[in-house]
Amino acid sequence: MTDLNLITDIPGIRVGHAHDPRVVSGVTAVLFDRGAVAAVAIHGGAPGVRDTALLAADMTVARIDALVLSGGSAFGLDAAGGVQAVLAERGVGLRVRDAVVPIVPQAIVFDLLNGGDKRWGRRPLYFELGCAAADAGAGGRFALGSVGAGTGATTVDCKGGLGSASTRTAAGHRVGALVVVNALGTAIAGPGGEFWAAPYEIGGEFGGRGLPPGGFDTAPRFKGAGPATTIACVATDAALTKAEAHRVAVMAHDGMARALRPAHAPMDGDTVFAAATGDVPLANSIVDLTLIGAAAADCLARAIARAVYESTTPDPPYAGPPAWRDIYGGSVASAPPQLPR
Repeated sequence: MTDLNLITDIPGIRVGHAHDPRVVSGVTAVLFDRGAVAAVAIHGGAPGVRDTALLAADMTVARIDALVLSGGSAFGLDAAGGVQAVLAERGVGLRVRDAVVPIVPQAIVFDLLNGGDKRWGRRPLYFELGCAAADAGAGGRFALGSVGAGTGATTVDCKGGLGSASTRTAAGHRVGALVVVNALGTAIAGPGGEFWAAPYEIGGEFGGRGLPPGGFDTAPRFKGAGPATTIACVATDAALTKAEAHRVAVMAHDGMARALRPAHAPMDGDTVFAAATGDVPLANSIVDLTLIGAAAADCLARAIARAVYESTTPDPPYAGPPAWRDIYGGSVASAPPQLPR
C-alpha cells in the first residue's frame, strides 16, 4: 500500500468533499467502511457540534459510521442529516429491529463573514452538501486546501483550508489527521511564511521553509473578538476502547497548540474527534496508546500547516485574506513525502 500522507492511508476510511463557490462554504465527510470506535475532546470556548454526547465512554452506542466537518456555523449542522440520508439509503447504520440509524457526529466552523452569499432563506444548503459529500466519499487521494469544509475557512493573516497528514508509530500502527483550519490566530511564525509546525514537517510537505531565521514571531495576532474554529478528526487502525480514543483526542489537541497561535481561545470552537477502525490490536496498551496519541498530535500539527500551504484564494464573492502562496510564493507540493515505514 502506497502512503499518500492522508488520513485515507488508514484502510477502511473514505473522504468526500462538497462546496458551493457562491456561498464560499462547504462540507467534508469522513466515512468508515466498517464503523469506528470514536471519542471527542472539545477545548475551544465556543463549539458547534452534533451528536457528540453519545461518544462518551459510558454511552451505549459503540461505533460511528461517519464524521462530518462543515462550514456554515450552526446552520451547517444540517450537513450530518444529509450524510445520514445517504448512508441510510445504503443500509448503513445502527440497527434497531427494522430501523437503521446511521451514527454521524459533526463539528462546524464559523465562515459566515468571508464575503460569500449567505442569503439562503429558510433552507440552508448544508443538507444537500452533506448528501453530495457522502456520495463523493472515496479512499485514496483527495484534494486539500480550499475544498470541502475548508472552502471558506480563513486565518487572521491568510486563507485557511483543509489539510491532512499521516504517519506510523514505532509499533506499526497507522495514524492520520484531517483538519479544517479556520483559526482565530495564525499558522505563520516568521516573515518568510515559515510555519509554527516547521519542527514536525516531513519531506517538504508544506514547502520546506524551515524555522524563521530571526526566530519565531511571538507577537499576538488574531481576529479580534470574532468567532473562529479549528476542527479535526484523527484516526488510527488500532483497536481502541472509547476511553482510549478519548485520550488520543486529548493528546491530539497538543498538535493544534503547536501549529496555531493562539489556540483554544474563548471564541474558538476547537474540537478534535478521534476514531479507531480496530484492525490492529495493541501489544502494550499504555505504551502503544502513548505512541498513537503523540503521533496524532504531530500529524495534526502537520495537517494544519498543509491546510494553509495547499489553499488557494477563492474567486469573488470571497472577501477574506489571500492564500499563503499569493503572499509568500511557492507552489503546492505535487508528491507525498516518504513517510516512515
